[in-house]
Amino acid sequence: MLKVLQHPLITHKLTQIRKKETGTKDFRQNLDEIAGLMAYEISRDFPLQPVEINTPVAKTTTYELAKEIVLVPILRAGLGMVNGICDLIPTVKIAHVGLYRDEETLEPHTYFEKYPKEVKDAIVMIVDPMLATGGSAIAAIDMVKKQGAKNIRLVCLVGAPEGVRAVEEAHPEVDIYLAALDEKLNEKGYIVPGLGDAGDRIFGTK
Repeated sequence: MLKVLQHPLITHKLTQIRKKETGTKDFRQNLDEIAGLMAYEISRDFPLQPVEINTPVAKTTTYELAKEIVLVPILRAGLGMVNGICDLIPTVKIAHVGLYRDEETLEPHTYFEKYPKEVKDAIVMIVDPMLATGGSAIAAIDMVKKQGAKNIRLVCLVGAPEGVRAVEEAHPEVDIYLAALDEKLNEKGYIVPGLGDAGDRIFGTK
């Protein structure tokens, strides 16, 4: 199911990173902050379990997260969303999935993957700033499913309708979270209006 997160701060900060004149430092900072805000919204339904603790005053029963959280950034651009989420949920475990998109066929190719042992029973959040054709997201979901993961969420800043449809058809049980659903893909497979190449803008490369 597609969920576009409606929050004034997310919208404001996304506007800043869409601007072509925004430099690497400000792009990274706003991306960190958006990722944290998105994680806050997405985590509203995370399950809790009771735990007995001692405060400085008395013993009491309260609640803590019941499941491990595993982040799966799709390399390399997905790394730009990790710090913002880790700041909010410092106990997350981090997997890595290396995929690159063939510039001619737009098909994804895998070059690296590594997972924490908790991935099977954890809430898995696959993160990538862009959901364009959906090929890389579908491949990443396939990969974590092979590790036994069942509770999977896809978290992207900006998505195109074509990519959303592709993921929904391939993995209808996976919730998709976006900060914005954009208009379309252009002939080169870029999101319009989008924000350019997220990886290049995060790392200052061309």
